[in-house]
Amino acid sequence: MRRHLAALSLSLAAAVTTGVVTTAPASTATDGGSTAPSYVALGDSYSAASGVLPLSPTAPPSCLRSTRNYPQVIAATTATPVRDVTCGAADTTDFRESQGPGVAPQLDAVSSSTELVTMTIGGNDSGVFIGAISKCGAAGISTAGRGNPCQQRYGSSFEDTIRTTTYPALVQALQDVRAKAPEARVAILGYPWIVPSSGRCFPQLPVADGDVPYLRSLQATLNDAVARAAAATGATYVDLNGVSEGHDACKPIGTRWVEPVVGTTNPVIVHPNALGERKMAEQTIAVLGLG
Repeated sequence: MRRHLAALSLSLAAAVTTGVVTTAPASTATDGGSTAPSYVALGDSYSAASGVLPLSPTAPPSCLRSTRNYPQVIAATTATPVRDVTCGAADTTDFRESQGPGVAPQLDAVSSSTELVTMTIGGNDSGVFIGAISKCGAAGISTAGRGNPCQQRYGSSFEDTIRTTTYPALVQALQDVRAKAPEARVAILGYPWIVPSSGRCFPQLPVADGDVPYLRSLQATLNDAVARAAAATGATYVDLNGVSEGHDACKPIGTRWVEPVVGTTNPVIVHPNALGERKMAEQTIAVLGLG
């Protein structure tokens, strides 16, 4: 796995006690096929459900695409075949460029006959969001969870990059989707909450107490950028802020939608679990009126 998904897992691995669970596919929808399904799923590891087993046998191994990701749940629930090209570690440039050997540009899956496109994207752009979680985790370990070492070191730099670099990249990506599929409904999801609004999360996430609100603000800024890009391009924003409140990675199994570092049930940490993917699908179905 390349880029920030791999970097995140490696940099926090020292704090992980991983339990790999055995799961069954939640959907019979396919990853694609020779025909052109009216529904195309794009996006990064939050779309691909990297870490949720079992993995798709037809997807490029580097993508860590799950058979239980939210596009597959949407497809199964609505009986709509999906062309699923989601891929872990993708950023907006991977819509137009190959992400690596055997991984075509994601926009290659979109055509003028596409009727629905969903995606979660932007978190990997410039290494800001996922990179910040990794850096704040390392900083939190260095102080045993005390203080706000990440905020002291990085200040507003992460949020500044989201506003000046990630936002225009999101606008361009959504415009590119629209150019390929002018009649499609295009939906872009926000990211479910990783940390609570306040309180201690150490050691489940190795983030210092004072950096919990710092990371929360960063994620709010990212989700705001996604929402504004959707509004600027006529796409539908699927807001997860409200429905994912109280389901962050610091909560117990069965409540959390995102897996922590310590006590995780997924081989890929700080990513949605099967419950989170299912809830992301449910919110998308509700917002788009697909039920």
